[in-house]
Amino acid sequence: MSEGAGVSRGRATAEMVAERAKVSRVAVSRAFNPHTSLKPEKRELILRIAQELNYTPDRAARALVSGRTHLVGVIVPDVCSNWESQEIDALTTALQAEGFATLLFKTRTDYSMDEQLLAYMRGFNPDSVIAFVENVKPKTLTRFLDRAVPIYVDYPLAGEAEAPESGPLFDRLNILQHDGIDQAVALLQGYGVRRIAYLSGLDKSRASIARETTLRQVMAERGMAAPIVIQGDFGYDAAFQSTIDLFRVGEGADAIFAANDVSAFGALDALKHELNLRVPQDVSVVGFDDIAQSHWKSYNLTTVKFDLEARVRALVRLILRRLNNPQAPGLEETLNTRLVVRGTVG
Repeated sequence: MSEGAGVSRGRATAEMVAERAKVSRVAVSRAFNPHTSLKPEKRELILRIAQELNYTPDRAARALVSGRTHLVGVIVPDVCSNWESQEIDALTTALQAEGFATLLFKTRTDYSMDEQLLAYMRGFNPDSVIAFVENVKPKTLTRFLDRAVPIYVDYPLAGEAEAPESGPLFDRLNILQHDGIDQAVALLQGYGVRRIAYLSGLDKSRASIARETTLRQVMAERGMAAPIVIQGDFGYDAAFQSTIDLFRVGEGADAIFAANDVSAFGALDALKHELNLRVPQDVSVVGFDDIAQSHWKSYNLTTVKFDLEARVRALVRLILRRLNNPQAPGLEETLNTRLVVRGTVG
């Protein structure tokens, strides 16, 4: 029987790799950590022998020694919607490249989270937790975390005074929406638009509320009347029906500014296929997010862009900065938005 066949009956250990490579047990551990110093030829030898023996490091054991699990929890309201699925995909890819695995947790429909699920998350002892929802408050979340400092994605308003830090420590990614919305309104105003309807997202969404508030501020700054608000839920069907009601029951609008791109798609299809209105000749439409489908020719949507790659890089930086400096006060990264002009305004 070959030596390799004998090894396959039981799990290979670091000691077995060390003995075969004629190195210390510590050297084996260092070989699997790309951030530690080890002579390249020694690392190559250890990794080659580990592969021959089918050895992989025990993550649980490494966590006991290093204090890190290399796990990142991600709390989301939805995993199927276009924006969330694209962001989760990009974030997971970026975290894996840094040696992290992702734990995904989904909230209730009201964006809250069952405390039993939070307790379950605590059992994994994640290095970090990213919260894409605001209803799971830091004071709630940190009760279920040992050393991890949660990261929140926030949408501060222009000129909004920063409240003094109080309560548990958390880090934050700020998304500034004013510039992108201002560019959109300026473009609409340049084409003679006077009546803008805001197609909202879910009532409990801070992102939607911040977009509506910022749109009101921008329109007031530009001497325009406040927007008409029609109810949506970030989804296609509600946007489709609300757009029909806006024109058949209400007084219509010159432009529709949607809380996200999927809502804008619903508005576009209602305008074209139910109301027989031309876009952009009769009604202009602006979305928000710039998801991958926005540039599809059937939509060709003008939209306010979140730079997904930049968002993901900023989140990974926050994780690494916090792990490198666990005692630091609240860390922040700030990103802006910009308008992407396509064919639905003109």
